[in-house]
Amino acid sequence: MKTFKEALASTASAVAIATALTLGAGLAIAYPAFAADADAPAKPESISLDPTDLPAPITRNHPATVKVVLDTIEKEGTLANGTSFRYWTFNGHVPGPFVRARVGDTIDVTLKNDKNSMLMHSVDMHAVTGPGGGAVATQTAPGEENHFSFKAMKPGLYVYHCATPMVADHIQAGMYGLVLVQPKDGLPKVDKELYVMQGEVYTDAKYGTTGEAYTDYDKLLDEKPEYYVFNGAVGSLSGEHAIKAHTGETVRIFFGVGGPNKTSSFHIIGEIMDKVYSYGSLKSLATEDVQTVTVAPGGTTVAEVTFDVPGEYLIVDHALSRLERGLVAQIVVDGPAKSAIFDTGRKDVSLAD
Repeated sequence: MKTFKEALASTASAVAIATALTLGAGLAIAYPAFAADADAPAKPESISLDPTDLPAPITRNHPATVKVVLDTIEKEGTLANGTSFRYWTFNGHVPGPFVRARVGDTIDVTLKNDKNSMLMHSVDMHAVTGPGGGAVATQTAPGEENHFSFKAMKPGLYVYHCATPMVADHIQAGMYGLVLVQPKDGLPKVDKELYVMQGEVYTDAKYGTTGEAYTDYDKLLDEKPEYYVFNGAVGSLSGEHAIKAHTGETVRIFFGVGGPNKTSSFHIIGEIMDKVYSYGSLKSLATEDVQTVTVAPGGTTVAEVTFDVPGEYLIVDHALSRLERGLVAQIVVDGPAKSAIFDTGRKDVSLAD
């Protein structure tokens, strides 16, 4: 087995605990969490980016220069409860910062590689029209920085990622994010916007094993991940980190797949998406009333959903075995019950706040 470095000897055994997420209909959907060893060291810090951490819509009606600074930081973070992993990040989180621009803007990118990094890093932005997407210009050694700029010519939602060989390794370790290029007239107003990305992590230790996990390159090349994650880690958007919403709100989800390898079947259990901008294309007409969206690795979608009924909803990849490997997000919606829309028929299940 090939790993990034030899794994430390560990006697910790994997203990799977089913954590139930109960939907308004009384359906219990379980997803795995892990019991941490009582003698384990202090919990590594979270690397997961808050899905509400994105800039507000651009309201100006003229082009401008948007400055983007990406710090590539290698750090140990929490992959799951009791499991840590050596992430490679943009600005210390997974995904990297959400970049927002307008058609006609100049995006000025500075990439700084932390002096404590072990490897070179770079960035390839799919919003770029130009060779390498910026990757050639930004191959940056530890302690150094590089710069490039480009014109945002086409509206859409685009992935960016590290493009230093082995590219798949840098991506699975967390080096991906999204760039939104708004149309000149912007997007229709919504009540809330969210930033969610799906990824895979290929570890030497089996799913759920406590302790520090390292990259297994045989699994990476064979495309057999141990973990599937939203925003970098198991449970990053569930439980105490669940997304909050209210009935009647329209929520726009900017969704991308970092990958590096697996296609997502993006789905919200208990809701029908009002509008979907397939492939992240904002010039195309939105498709209405959509149940599941196919999103390729290195691809995106923009989905809008209005929650009519209170309760708990799950974002999943409808390749549902992946839920058992960590891939689930929870949206908790409050508001008055609406039995005319949804009635469980059970007195012991209340949908009211």
